[in-house]
Amino acid sequence: MIYARWRRLLPSWIDVQPVEWPGRGARMDEPPVTDPRVLASQLARELGAQLDAPYALFGHSLGAVIAFELAHSLIDRGAPAPAMLFASGAEAPAVRDGSKWREPLSDEALLRELRNLRGTPEEVLSNPELMRSALPVLRADFLMCGAYLYRPRPPLPCPVHVFGGVDDETSREALQAWGRETSASFTLHMLPGHHFFIHTQQAELIDLIGTALARQSGRSIGLHRSEDHERVLRPATP
Repeated sequence: MIYARWRRLLPSWIDVQPVEWPGRGARMDEPPVTDPRVLASQLARELGAQLDAPYALFGHSLGAVIAFELAHSLIDRGAPAPAMLFASGAEAPAVRDGSKWREPLSDEALLRELRNLRGTPEEVLSNPELMRSALPVLRADFLMCGAYLYRPRPPLPCPVHVFGGVDDETSREALQAWGRETSASFTLHMLPGHHFFIHTQQAELIDLIGTALARQSGRSIGLHRSEDHERVLRPATP
């Protein structure tokens, strides 16, 4: 639902296709997945046949890790590489440590985590009916964080563009480590806010995404100002 709103905010030449995971929305009847590699493989099977045009992948938090694994799964299945991978609000896969989430969290522990992340209104967290349906999915997501094991592979052939929150617990060093996962260019943008800067800085974030995709596709773009920006260019490997 969040990404569906981006359709009217991004330029019309960008076709936004939100990817729904099992256990959510129209897939509510499917059990949530707790293994990130299984989820990435499943999504690669479902999406591979639809990739008949240049595409990019975006993911926030755990979604960034799944987008990274999805990119590798698609390439392994013979699909074209994404034109760009956007990773938001997440440590680089090689430096992640999800050991504290390897066991299921209680309802109380889940609510504490959500409050610490500062992305869910208190009226939602205090609504027993809403939480009754949301907590099983959230518990599966935290288990997926705990189950993730990084596998060294050749770097992706596409640019990697990373976003971080200035006040997020994710360190700049952990964000910069994404640069090891590409043989093309690496860009890091730091935006004001905590973990869910994706909401509080939505306009800036979407502008940066549109600008990056326009530059990648050779479209004309205007000058753009950002809070904090660093870019590393590397020669692409054959």
